[in-house]
Amino acid sequence: MNKTIRRVSVFTLLLVFALLVRATWVQFYEGRALADDQHNRRNAIQTYAEPLGNIVVAGRAVTGSAVTEGSDLKYRRTYTDGPLYAAVTGYASQAYAPTQLEGIYADLLNGTDTRLKTVLDTLTNKRADPGNVVTTIDPDVQKAAYDALGDTKGGAVAIDPETGRILAAVSTPSYDPSTLTDADTAGGAWKRLNADPGKPLTNRALRQPLPPGSTFKLVVAAAALEDGLYSSVDEPTTSPSPYTLPGTVTPLRNESASAPCTNASIRVALQYSCNTVFAKMAVDLGQDKVRAMAEKFGFNDTAQDVPVRAYPSVYPADMDRAQTALTGIGQFDVTATPLQMAMVSAALADDGKLVAPHLVDRITDGGGDTLEDYDDGARTTRIVSSRTAGQLRSAMQTVVEEGTGTNARIAGVTVGGKTGTAQHGENNSKTPYAWFTSYATSGDKQVAVAVMVEQSDAARSEVSGNGLAAPVARAMMKAALR
Repeated sequence: MNKTIRRVSVFTLLLVFALLVRATWVQFYEGRALADDQHNRRNAIQTYAEPLGNIVVAGRAVTGSAVTEGSDLKYRRTYTDGPLYAAVTGYASQAYAPTQLEGIYADLLNGTDTRLKTVLDTLTNKRADPGNVVTTIDPDVQKAAYDALGDTKGGAVAIDPETGRILAAVSTPSYDPSTLTDADTAGGAWKRLNADPGKPLTNRALRQPLPPGSTFKLVVAAAALEDGLYSSVDEPTTSPSPYTLPGTVTPLRNESASAPCTNASIRVALQYSCNTVFAKMAVDLGQDKVRAMAEKFGFNDTAQDVPVRAYPSVYPADMDRAQTALTGIGQFDVTATPLQMAMVSAALADDGKLVAPHLVDRITDGGGDTLEDYDDGARTTRIVSSRTAGQLRSAMQTVVEEGTGTNARIAGVTVGGKTGTAQHGENNSKTPYAWFTSYATSGDKQVAVAVMVEQSDAARSEVSGNGLAAPVARAMMKAALR
């Protein structure tokens, strides 16, 4: 063989070898990325080739599947009472990435979760029957919250303190997930929802942290009792009224000038929601101790999964003493979600212990057999002592029976709560946020609730935790204890 032919042969072999290497790379390394690419329509065709599994509330599926007309995507997702459960289910769309439980359990619901495969499915490479997601939601509590929030912009969460089961997670205004499921019509609905000033796609129950106002005083009080700054909720504090913010000439006053806030005990300070008492209490404790207590309740947790990833509630760092004082009344840069404030009440209701809140009871295969039980694995953490929890429950009862939370009273039921009205805008120029967090006990049943009303049609002078949020909490607690 002459030299020229030999060189051409070697070059050709090198080209063939390069092609083989490239083909192998694409098939075994880039193949998964190509298969998972959101623009790969084969994935959508496969996902919607069969009906999806369902999300279940109290034994009833609130999702379904329907045949799509004139499309290579054979089925589309449907929802029963879609707006009622949107904050829980999210949506599964032929056009957009799934959200909430639909997104977290997408593999289970479309049958590609490996735990669903039988031996025969593995041998034949057949897609398994889809599984189902069984939620912890109580439909009566969910509906009570949704109806009571009505036309307001707000969010509400109810938790069973003993088990951590989330009984309700509601965000208003809501939307119908069914409008986003069909690829041919989803685009228009998507544009309308995103242009809506009410931001219906925002999950205000889990993912809209706002200043919690005076509801945060429960956290400060817990820190003071646990630290020994005060021995009981009935011991007088050292609290001038008004209170000059440290390092400034700015006086902090109370909402009511006639309220008995000077040197008031924690019970009286919660009853009348005395800003001066808790601002000074936060300064006396110092920001590190307040932050430590806040974080025990769940603040600053960037991985709070229920299993939907909740937005972190925040207690800030690196503040001066005046800023620390403002955090004592749930202002400055303190933020919280309704989930977080429900967790505060849940821990106090359960004698100082917090069971990790969760939206899902269990997931099952297509035949109903349990693949994973989340109730059994719920983590329990001691937040405060039994004594501190009992003292704060007693003080919260005083708030409802004789203080700022009277609209939460329920005949024959033990109810404790804390109102909050958080300032909004520069120099409090915008409508405040109304908050209420509470617990209720009747016989062997108990529930913890938090409600936030971000905006309503009420006059600014009528915006208060007792006026707007407490009636919503009352409706939810009554439904839970029925």
